[in-house]
Amino acid sequence: MRISLLLILLLPIHLTGLSQADSDNLSFKNQINSQNIDQDHIFDASDFFHWGGSIIKGDDGKYHLFYSRWKSDYSFFGWLTHSEIAHATSDSPYGPWKYQETVLRGRRDYFWDAITAHNPKIKHFNGKYYLYYIATNFGKKSITDEDLREISMVGYSHPSWKILRTNQRTGVAIASSLQGPWTRLDQPIIEPSGPIETLTVNPAITKDDQGIYYLIVKGDKPGSTKFERNQGIARSKSPEGPFVMEKKAVIDDMDTEDMSIWYDSSQKRFYGVFHAHEFIGMITSVDGENWEKAKEYILLEKNLRLKEGEELVIDRMERPFIYEENGKPLVLCLAVKSGNNSFTLFLPIEE
Repeated sequence: MRISLLLILLLPIHLTGLSQADSDNLSFKNQINSQNIDQDHIFDASDFFHWGGSIIKGDDGKYHLFYSRWKSDYSFFGWLTHSEIAHATSDSPYGPWKYQETVLRGRRDYFWDAITAHNPKIKHFNGKYYLYYIATNFGKKSITDEDLREISMVGYSHPSWKILRTNQRTGVAIASSLQGPWTRLDQPIIEPSGPIETLTVNPAITKDDQGIYYLIVKGDKPGSTKFERNQGIARSKSPEGPFVMEKKAVIDDMDTEDMSIWYDSSQKRFYGVFHAHEFIGMITSVDGENWEKAKEYILLEKNLRLKEGEELVIDRMERPFIYEENGKPLVLCLAVKSGNNSFTLFLPIEE
């Protein structure tokens, strides 16, 4: 009798879990073309490191890419000291891409974004374009170009690296056109709290069908004695904020980075892609607060093949971004470091 009662009590919970899982019908893992990569899928430059990207389709019918870049003279560590956000265009969301202009750099002086502009996400909300990005500063102390160059050449062990890392925040620039001009907010849009501490970086944002904006940022995991990062989510009624952080982390049981999210209005469900060092994963949520593994959890492992059959040697594969059009994923965009080169890679999602 007690066993039967326990089964009756557990049954509704079990069925609820099933109904949520059953509504996750997104499936495109086997459509990602990761075994036939040629130069058209790669966007790089001989004198710059490229890192990540975010795609949007413009009113001109062209595709617009906003991405991070910094001169290779500063070493790969220059992402923290010299990164800028550039704009490229293409007739196809897969590329090839052509550099157009640099749209954001560090503002210097004592602004929150005095040093660098990095890791962009471009969005179109309510007739305006929102360019979310991260930046850092050196507090109220002055810092010279020579200092920054030295930090970039030394990397993590430089005494000033920790200051620049700790001061990283997320902000936004706004424009009526993809060609600008871009107006930056003078303050970051979110500070560390709840499930993250130290910094707020690598923003991902989307809007649900009720007009609520959901922003995911990464920070350090509170109380951890290891180098672990959490992903936290905040809500707002405006794309500019203020954003209120939820207490529950999006991901806190493993070290992950670089979330990118979208809302699937047909399934009434959020999706997010991220990197976990050895693979690109996908999670999902029906309410934007409680997240779980998607039906297709591991989208891509860290092995890619060139068109000629040669395997692409990958040191790092990060910054995943899904470009979707009319609710359909079309491109998986990735940042790849291979040897002393880094580039943005565009993998078609084919029918």
